[in-house]
Amino acid sequence: MGAKKFSTELKNLKYEIQEHAREFGLDFFKVIFEVLDFSQLNEIASYGGFPTRYPHWKFGMEYEKLQKGYTYGLQKIYEQVINNDPCYAYLLETNNIVDQKMVMAHVYGHCDFFKNNLWFSKTNRKMMDEMANHGMRIRRFMEKYGEEEVDNFIDTCLSIENLIDPHSQFIVRRNQKPRYNTIPKEIEEETVKRLKSKDYMDSFINPEEFIKAQKMKLEEKSQKRKKFPEDPEKDILLFLIGYSPLATWQKDILSIIREESYYFTPQGQTKIMNEGWATYWHSKILTQKCLKNNEIIDYADHHSGTLGSRPGVINPYKIGLELFRDIEDRWNKGKFGKEYEECDDFVKKKNWNRNLGLGREKIFEIRKLYNDINFIDTFLTKEFCEEQGLFTYEYNDKTKRYEISDRDFKKIKEKFLFALTNFGQPHIYVEDGNYDNRGELYLTHRHEGIDLKIEYAKDTMVNIHKIWKRPVHLQTQIGEKKVLLTYNGKEHTEKNI
Repeated sequence: MGAKKFSTELKNLKYEIQEHAREFGLDFFKVIFEVLDFSQLNEIASYGGFPTRYPHWKFGMEYEKLQKGYTYGLQKIYEQVINNDPCYAYLLETNNIVDQKMVMAHVYGHCDFFKNNLWFSKTNRKMMDEMANHGMRIRRFMEKYGEEEVDNFIDTCLSIENLIDPHSQFIVRRNQKPRYNTIPKEIEEETVKRLKSKDYMDSFINPEEFIKAQKMKLEEKSQKRKKFPEDPEKDILLFLIGYSPLATWQKDILSIIREESYYFTPQGQTKIMNEGWATYWHSKILTQKCLKNNEIIDYADHHSGTLGSRPGVINPYKIGLELFRDIEDRWNKGKFGKEYEECDDFVKKKNWNRNLGLGREKIFEIRKLYNDINFIDTFLTKEFCEEQGLFTYEYNDKTKRYEISDRDFKKIKEKFLFALTNFGQPHIYVEDGNYDNRGELYLTHRHEGIDLKIEYAKDTMVNIHKIWKRPVHLQTQIGEKKVLLTYNGKEHTEKNI
């Protein structure tokens, strides 16, 4: 893939915008820009932002989708940036100069967020090299074991790539031993009970053969009652890597899928904040520093397109930008704290201004510490929802269309948090890897308001069975009843428990 020439004009723009970003207090890794045509940029985007990945049909499918979207005027990718040190960013060759300015400023906002946000702190900063390494390893497996077999196994792994624990990287355990390198250790041994006797009679009352037999019984009992993992395990991929009877090459591929899943997780956890932060800074840098008078109309047109909303979809650029602006304004005017919250005079609250000037400091603090869930939970206010015209909606079976269901602030906030928690996906845990002492896998679904799509669940159980090689059980809730779904390798069964 050959990048286009990075013109002198673009180089000068890069240095200018970079300096403006630093003046505003942004702190970022070195940024390398490359200029690509739409076909090359679509290829990069289909690989998740990377120039090379392991070979798989899903990337080709994504490329075709992007190509057709661009060809028919349905979508256009303006920029692509990678969380790496240095950061790599890609510019579309056909962008006009105003778009290139906006994209560059936007990229520096992203790079600052990548470097400084807590939720990105555990990511691999050399992922560009790691992705290439993953591709090389999988190509070698394909040469050795056959493309079809490896491709089919990758399909299986990708179907469960979300079964990880996004917070596990931030948990410091007292016991730092590897979690799943070996079979679990024995449960604390019980002491063999000896019959009471005089010392000189002990060898007759408690013969050695009797003691050995008792020890064997205790060991058998311990094996039967042993349950692993000791506590429910949310990182199902890690559990499967440690315990499933896979070949070494298969465990390596599953480890690759797991590592990449963890790399992309913070981007899902901070989508609203990350895009809002980058949009805030491209707006600030361009309107205050970079735009010429004859470029303002073009900028306003394209910027408004970025912030446009459509029914049924949360625009992270719009929500993130407006919430950062609202927070900055509130902390500049002192619209926070006990006194402000307890004020019940509408006019007084609306005109509240203590001239504290703490807004910029506050948004930098938020950028550093928060993810989307606590960002929305902490800073989404009733006043903000009213100002932005937010509401919840649902499908009306009578009218056969989606309609506004509520404008209540609590309902709106609840809907936001519901969609963001665990990316809106159900919580699944490994409960027992030796269920009923038969080596069967017992999973539990912690029902917290999100129902399982049973057909999807059954398909996922089929793929887990391909890895585990033994029956797979899933405890869930349907309506008010607890149900146990089972797949034994041939058929699905379901029973109430």
